[in-house]
Amino acid sequence: MGAKKAEKIMAKKETKRVQALKNKIDKTKTYNIEEAVELLGDLKSAKFDETVEIALNLNVDPRHADQMIRGSVVLPNGTGKTVRVAVFAKDVKADEAKAAGADIVGSDDLIEQIQAGNINFDMVISTPDMMGVIGKVARILGPKGLMPNPKTGTVTADVATAVKNAKNGQVNFRVDKKGNIHAGIGKASFDKQKIKENLVAFVETINKAKPASAKGRYITNAALSLTMSPSLKLNTQELMDMK
Repeated sequence: MGAKKAEKIMAKKETKRVQALKNKIDKTKTYNIEEAVELLGDLKSAKFDETVEIALNLNVDPRHADQMIRGSVVLPNGTGKTVRVAVFAKDVKADEAKAAGADIVGSDDLIEQIQAGNINFDMVISTPDMMGVIGKVARILGPKGLMPNPKTGTVTADVATAVKNAKNGQVNFRVDKKGNIHAGIGKASFDKQKIKENLVAFVETINKAKPASAKGRYITNAALSLTMSPSLKLNTQELMDMK
């Protein structure tokens, strides 16, 4: 079989898979949390453990500093993902980070690793005194979403707690230029109650971050999906009522 023919067969199978999933969703319906989480179980189609993803569109203008929504939340049931944590710290703080379970701890040596392209970690935590050093690799870490920030709790003297939070399911979020926030809040293998609890915790945190200057409807659109599934439109009023 030629490569092009094989590609066509695979594309056809993919189209059938997607269509079969779409047929399970009522596109005219806005789902409440219970319904959406229940339906997710019928949307599994991948051979791997898909991520449960939530997408929100907020009525904010990130061009204004007071409307830049950014922060973190430790999900009650974790993310289901193994997180490798790198910590910039020295002396006692370095020891505390290692004891808490950090995968990589360093200072100038860690800078050299990053500059060499060795970025084998998912989150970076730093003590405040090390931020000047990290500035040397800000252009590398920034675009990857790895730059430590006080708003996400990743610039802190309490590195032990920060490392434990990262390992136990901390999700960092940041609104993009169009007011969108996207995050993974669990795995398809989680039971429905755990997915629901994680979703509620995430949305409550977003609601608490609502700026006083944001007028009108705060959450304008919301959707829940799996990595390989179509999305389920969520009831935004139900989400905004979560406090």
